[in-house]
Amino acid sequence: MIALPAGTVTLNDRRTERSWTVELQPYRIGACPVTQEEYAAVTGEHPSAAKGDRLPVESVSWLDTVAFCNALSEREGLTPAYALDGANVHWNTAADGYRLPAEAEWEYACRAGTTGPRYGDLDEIAWYRGNSDERPHEVGTKLPNDWGLHDTLGNVWEWCFDLYDPEVYGTYRVLRGGAWFDEHWSCRAGVRRRSMMDFRIEDIGFRLARNG
Repeated sequence: MIALPAGTVTLNDRRTERSWTVELQPYRIGACPVTQEEYAAVTGEHPSAAKGDRLPVESVSWLDTVAFCNALSEREGLTPAYALDGANVHWNTAADGYRLPAEAEWEYACRAGTTGPRYGDLDEIAWYRGNSDERPHEVGTKLPNDWGLHDTLGNVWEWCFDLYDPEVYGTYRVLRGGAWFDEHWSCRAGVRRRSMMDFRIEDIGFRLARNG
């Protein structure tokens, strides 16, 4: 995992025209999305529609991902980040185990100090509809950002821990980054999407984080 420094990031929501700034403590985040090989090693499951050890795992729900984080933490002797009670999930922010990035952590990591819509030329950094042949690709095969993260844009959407807008969408969770089937305008650092916690589809995966 890549250690990132403390910092601030400003998030924007185009639908509500709202902006908010978040101060972040140091944390660690995966250089790539979780692969099918990594997911199967912990769960014994192969949920993805496209098959390949180095392909990003997909067709996993938000609830699947938090269960994976806890299982991996327990396997490595770490304190699980989440207390699970059915669809109710409580994040123990002091735990040293694996977890999903908070939305602000995800955008901060994706931007890697840049301020534009992307951290490089899209064809060089991302698999999207214009170059993916409408399928996912092995992680880490496009150029990383300045902090060494691959595939934050394109390949698969990535679940974040946060609720999207609880007053309007209830328990819907945040998705970030765009995917292999998306047009270029969806593969931007600031784009926010949402879905139900139990939703699974072939272009949604996730990336791990841990406290710094």
